[in-house]
Amino acid sequence: MRIEVPVQLRWSDLDAYGHVNNAIMLRLLEEARISAFWSHPVGTDGVRADPDFPTAVLDAGPDADLHTLIARQEIEYLRPLGYQRTPVTVELWVGHLGGASLDVCYEVRDRPSSVEGSVVYARAVTTVVLVDRSGSPTRIGPDERAAWQPYVEAPVPMRRRP
Repeated sequence: MRIEVPVQLRWSDLDAYGHVNNAIMLRLLEEARISAFWSHPVGTDGVRADPDFPTAVLDAGPDADLHTLIARQEIEYLRPLGYQRTPVTVELWVGHLGGASLDVCYEVRDRPSSVEGSVVYARAVTTVVLVDRSGSPTRIGPDERAAWQPYVEAPVPMRRRP
């Protein structure tokens, strides 16, 4: 199962060639990953609700007991992504759920894959390591593992150079 996160492009995301700059692509992935995995602060009603993202189980902020570090990122660009007024769709899933790390896989599309004619512009994978406040890796807890397990599927297919 995949998580679909809409991410709005900005006109300033384009480079001189009229397509989304490679550094901005990392920002799009980051925004989708944070939406999907980080929980929102508790509201004034005392409720923390992430109805769109049951995978949002990591507390954000400097006071959280658990932090994330990016260990590795790889992006494969399939075609240039130009500006569009409607949000792009970043589809995420977990390609590997390890002891203290997970591989978050992505496809950046012009619209959800459920819409006929959806085009994939980029594929990517990010290895995220869970660490405690001191920066030492810490095992993925049962709550996180239970939330993410339904979203585990085959890793993103990337072309590899020999």
